[in-house]
Amino acid sequence: MDLVRAQELWNPEPGWLNTASYGLPPRPAWDALQRALGEWQVGATSWEGWGAAAGRSRAAFAGLVGVPVADVCVGAGVSQLLAPIAAALPAGATVLAPEEEFTSNLFPWLVHTDRGVRVRTVPAARLVESIDASVDLVAFSLVQSATGAVAEYESVVAAARTHGALVVVDATQGCGWLPFDAGLADAVAVGAYKWLMAPRGAAFGYLAPALRDRLTPLAAGWYAGEDPHGSYYGPPLRLAADARRFDLSPAWFSYVGAAPALELVAEIGLPAIRDHNVALANRFLAGLGQPPGNSAFVTVDVPGADERLAAAGIRAAVRAGRVRASFYLYSTPADVDRALSALT
Repeated sequence: MDLVRAQELWNPEPGWLNTASYGLPPRPAWDALQRALGEWQVGATSWEGWGAAAGRSRAAFAGLVGVPVADVCVGAGVSQLLAPIAAALPAGATVLAPEEEFTSNLFPWLVHTDRGVRVRTVPAARLVESIDASVDLVAFSLVQSATGAVAEYESVVAAARTHGALVVVDATQGCGWLPFDAGLADAVAVGAYKWLMAPRGAAFGYLAPALRDRLTPLAAGWYAGEDPHGSYYGPPLRLAADARRFDLSPAWFSYVGAAPALELVAEIGLPAIRDHNVALANRFLAGLGQPPGNSAFVTVDVPGADERLAAAGIRAAVRAGRVRASFYLYSTPADVDRALSALT
């Protein structure tokens, strides 16, 4: 599907520049969710059809990030997906992360400092040069939540491999608009309610086979079984042999909405989405006399910007004291120009 046709699947109120906070569902996702809610309201069906949406979502996510479906687990949030990795770190391990990192990729490591895990933070721009033989794991965001800065992903991975360090990536703010190869990392976690436009409560994790063999699936339940429907009752332990053993039982309606949204992103294609988003972000920057960038969202420091934008009906966010404007499939040049008029 080309981008022009795809844009007909949304009808947002003008001025939504806040996908970095949450994405707007395309019509197929919204309609699927309404059907499921209607079925739930009257007991029109059993739950298995809703549950199957998790499998569709898993497959679509695997395709978007270029990894085998068998290496993808489903969950509820980034910190939950990272928790087994943090729990497996040996006492005395050192984690290196950007000091600006969103805390879903910091707190899972920091809660283990009481047993000797050390978390060292540096400015994001110095992450690559700070990786040395003392580092056991590098944790960072593919795109920084506070600024929209895109990480030097391949350079970080190369430096980590030189020193034998694991690489764990929070790709929540990139997956859905920025093409990347998740398989370069050891683990990638993504909350799907932003650029993947799913209801909150759906999240995906890539776990490289060599890493997951070192982990304990601490939250294992029936859905983590080799045959989930044969894992309702009683021992023995019979978990899936692949990444599914780290699955949480899916929040049905979150995945009912997630599957059509992810499939639409795949159909449009990440390169086209990236080009559209970045062009709008650069139009915004140019209007403020700033140089172009390579991200779908940017931050600006304009006195009174949040009040000015709100008065003009522009919904953006404030992060670290700066206005954050994010641009996605359903954003238009008119949205950009409206925001610029408010700011200039």
